[in-house]
Amino acid sequence: MALTPSNPFPLYKTAPEFTLLDTVTNKEFSLQQLKGKKGTVILFICNHCPYVIHINDQLVKIANQYQKQGIAFIAISSNDIVNYPQDGPDKMKQLALDLQYPFPYLYDATQEVAKAYDAACTPDFYVFDKDLKSTYHGQLDQSRPSNGIPVTGTDLIQAMDAVLNNQSPLTVQKPSMGCNIKWK
Repeated sequence: MALTPSNPFPLYKTAPEFTLLDTVTNKEFSLQQLKGKKGTVILFICNHCPYVIHINDQLVKIANQYQKQGIAFIAISSNDIVNYPQDGPDKMKQLALDLQYPFPYLYDATQEVAKAYDAACTPDFYVFDKDLKSTYHGQLDQSRPSNGIPVTGTDLIQAMDAVLNNQSPLTVQKPSMGCNIKWK
């Protein structure tokens, strides 16, 4: 596992469109079908990354809370499943059901969506406003698997609150850190 920071993503850039398979329902959904009325969080995650495992419980709580306020969450896994079979669609579905993900868990088989977002690591968080303009790209919070800091979601919550309150994007956007995306 290589500790990898997220790549920069320009503020106000429009979210790249996609249509991907939801591993839970086995149906394809587009960004336009899944976007939120007030905002959208797109997150690149995977099953096996210890950085994702570390935040999963808090992520579910935050998503449950903010989806009620009109912010949609869309999780995407883009990892190479030949070399990382634990990240395959069947295992994604099982994990989503076990953890009761309140959001779709989409599979990016071609890795084209990860490339369009310049995603680099898992977890990698992107926040968009109601018009799908980028307002945040960075970490969930300062917590990491071995640093002893509690998982709170502070940075992501501040970014979503700014969207909900029609405020300017956060001036400080710290990169997310995690496992590198497993490219083919």
